[in-house]
Amino acid sequence: MKIERQSLSRLTTLGVGGEAEVWTPQNLPELLEAMSAPYRILGGGSNLVVSDAGLEQRVVKLGGLYSSEDLERDPSLSSDALHVTGWVGGGCALPGLVRRAQKRGLSGLEGMVGIPAQVGGAVWMNAGTRYGEMFDALYELEVVANGEARIYAPEELNYQYRSSGIPRNDIVTRVRLKLTPSTPEAVEARMTDSDTARKGQPKARTAGCAFKNPTVGGQKVSAGLLIDRAGLKGLRVGKAMIALEHGNFVVNLGGATSADVKELLRQVEQRLEVALEWEYELWE
Repeated sequence: MKIERQSLSRLTTLGVGGEAEVWTPQNLPELLEAMSAPYRILGGGSNLVVSDAGLEQRVVKLGGLYSSEDLERDPSLSSDALHVTGWVGGGCALPGLVRRAQKRGLSGLEGMVGIPAQVGGAVWMNAGTRYGEMFDALYELEVVANGEARIYAPEELNYQYRSSGIPRNDIVTRVRLKLTPSTPEAVEARMTDSDTARKGQPKARTAGCAFKNPTVGGQKVSAGLLIDRAGLKGLRVGKAMIALEHGNFVVNLGGATSADVKELLRQVEQRLEVALEWEYELWE
C-alpha cells in the first residue's frame, strides 16, 4: 500500500487545499488498515473544498482491486432487456466508464457524461444531471464500514436527490450496474444530447455545482438561475469567482485559496432571498 504526503490541491478539481497523508489501499485488508485511524475518503476530488491548512486525518484513495472494472454481462442476473455487469471498483474514473459503456452499446450512464468523479464518490453523493443520477444505474453496491464489507440493494438505502443516505465515512468500494442493451451509435447520440446541455459550463478549474437546487413552492428551482438573476456572475473574492458562463459554478482563476472560495459562497448566500445548501463538501 502506497502512503505518501501530498498537497490535496493536486488531487482536487478546484485546485485548493493543503497537505495530508494519502493512503492508497489495493484490497480489503489494506483498506481496513487505512480505516483504523481517523480518515477522509477521496474520490475524483470534485465537489470538494479542502482547508488551506491541510488535514490532520489521513486521506484514503482507492486503488488496486477497487480501481478495476468488469462490464461483462452476468448471465445469472441479466435478461434480454437487462445487462447486469460484474463488479466495478469505486476507484474507477466515471468519465472513462461512461465512454467504455457507450462503446459496448450499453445504455444507462449517459446522464453522467462530463462528471469528473470516481464511481464510489458519484454513488456516495448520488451524482447526476437532469438526464439521470447514479442510483438509476445501480443493481447493487458494496460498502465497507465498521470493519466489514456489506452488499446492499439500492432500495435498502435512503437515497434521494444528491444523497445516497450512506454515512459520511462509510466507503463505497464496488458496484454492479444495471444497463440496457442498445447500440454504440444510439448511446453516443444520447451522450451528445446530455453533453450539449452542459456546454454553458465553465472550462476553468472548478469543483462542479456549488449549491444544490432549492425547492421553492414545492418545485426544484435552478440555483444557477437564481444567482444569475441576482446579477452575481463575475462576483470575485481573491482568485475565486462565480463563473461568467454559469452562476452555480465557482472557478479558480489561478492561486485561489479555500478561504477565498468559502467567503465567495457566503457572499452569494447573503445576497439571495432563497436559502441555499452547499453541494460542495468542506474538509477542515
